[in-house]
Amino acid sequence: MTEPVTAAMLAIGDELLSGRTKDRNIGYLADLMTLKGIDLKEVRIVADETAAIVEALNALRARYTYVFTSGGIGPTHDDITADAVAAALGVAIGHDPRAMKLLGDHYASRGLEFTDARQRMARIPDGADLIDNPVSIAPGFRLGNVHVMAGVPAIFQAMLDSVGPTLAGGVPLLSRTVECPFGEGDIGGPLTEIQRAQPDTAIGSYPRFDGKRYSTQIVIRSRDAAACEKAEAAVKDMLTQLRG
Repeated sequence: MTEPVTAAMLAIGDELLSGRTKDRNIGYLADLMTLKGIDLKEVRIVADETAAIVEALNALRARYTYVFTSGGIGPTHDDITADAVAAALGVAIGHDPRAMKLLGDHYASRGLEFTDARQRMARIPDGADLIDNPVSIAPGFRLGNVHVMAGVPAIFQAMLDSVGPTLAGGVPLLSRTVECPFGEGDIGGPLTEIQRAQPDTAIGSYPRFDGKRYSTQIVIRSRDAAACEKAEAAVKDMLTQLRG
């Protein structure tokens, strides 16, 4: 079987850890990765601290095919992601001429001064490609397998949409769903045995309660159609036996 294409996300920002901001980017990334046949394997959230960003980024970029970051590329003093990425990858950082022109033209068209704070958003690590930002112009960037994007959901999503076509996807993940009238306590044992017998699948159970009784939705995922069908048949046979 072809080696899976994998991804991780690094969400950056004190506001995420304090609860002041609720993340809306993880789900959007997960949806796109599923469509591309890419396994999103890990998500980390770190504070606006250079050492924490560098440590997490180096761990993730060595482990996964792609890494996506969100947050910390704005105009304020605590927007340190670009510098941290440069430090992690061991490259210099400065005002990128391409980004300076994009932003300079943008603010000139609005009759606004291109201040030092706004110019911070043009600081890009050496050797990086720019990621288009159709919402607020300030670009993200791609360096190696790391994609650095804004934290504002509308901007993150727009940037990710522009990145999507450049990603080499994997074999799409197949999914089968079986509705089960029993609770997890009734199916836990036999479902574990089915999973052991079907190592090429991932079987998840999701409990439900309608106010009167428990039931479970069983989801089987695999990149192997035959394995998926075999596991589905085993689950349905298990339910038949439980019904007596």
